[in-house]
Amino acid sequence: METELITLAALVVGFLLDSILGDPAGIPHPIVGFGNLIGWLEKRLNKGSHRFIKGTLSTVVLVAATFAITHYCILLSEQISPFISFCLNSVIVFFCLSALTLRKEVAMVFEALHQSLYKGRKQVARIVGRDTKNLTTTQIKTAALETLAENLSDGVIAPLFWFALLGAPGMLSYKMINTLDSMIGYKNERYSLFGKFAARLDDVTNYIPARLTALLMLMVSGQPAKLKFVLDNGNKHASPNSGYPEAALAGILGCRFGGPNYYFGKEVLKPYIGTTEKRLNDDDLEMSLIVNKRCELAMLILVSITLFIPALFS
Repeated sequence: METELITLAALVVGFLLDSILGDPAGIPHPIVGFGNLIGWLEKRLNKGSHRFIKGTLSTVVLVAATFAITHYCILLSEQISPFISFCLNSVIVFFCLSALTLRKEVAMVFEALHQSLYKGRKQVARIVGRDTKNLTTTQIKTAALETLAENLSDGVIAPLFWFALLGAPGMLSYKMINTLDSMIGYKNERYSLFGKFAARLDDVTNYIPARLTALLMLMVSGQPAKLKFVLDNGNKHASPNSGYPEAALAGILGCRFGGPNYYFGKEVLKPYIGTTEKRLNDDDLEMSLIVNKRCELAMLILVSITLFIPALFS
């Protein structure tokens, strides 16, 4: 029971640290290390023949190594001291969550728009992959809120979900998968083969969390009746997962997301998620941030319960 309670305490402390500190500048971040390692491998292996095989093996090795090393470190810390184990688990949870940072970045987009359209475009470019130089004010706000919904799943709910299933090793392995997808999971000439397995693996690991995120969003906003809206619109995204949290937020706000956008100079015609064209404002931002905060807390409670109940019988 002691191990389970240490894990539970570490989860709560790590969650609180992220809620208070976000991603402090100047502190080495393991996800940055993941990105550097992935980039190093990609430059050396993503060329010549057998790119799909090389990309698949790279992904499997990186994810397996992340899990194995983290698992070994956790076991070693438990043997040294319960306090060391608690600290290590807390730090891993802290680094794997991005709740506060996400909310701050999205809020800064709306703040920048109050100053100028140029500053709004520059700020939103920090958090989206689409071309931003010609975006209108409405498109900028839409892009920011789409990102808020999508990354609530990727940056908070999914890591907590995998922590509940596989502890800190599972949580950190999920972040490796997510980082792989964000770096090499593109459907273009350079990455279509090398990153194909990583992209599919990311789809699999996010399948349940994305839908759980949408459900939590509806419940904490007091709008469970919008479930049909989510089911009707969640599959209209190119990603098999991202459309569900986006559809949930579009239903809550009574707006629509999606539509045509430019990526790397090429127009991509995305279906609309929702039907109501709405001029988004600061009230919509405030509601979106409240929904995010409530979802984060609800997921923390759910995961805590799943960890605490087995501890009672161990």
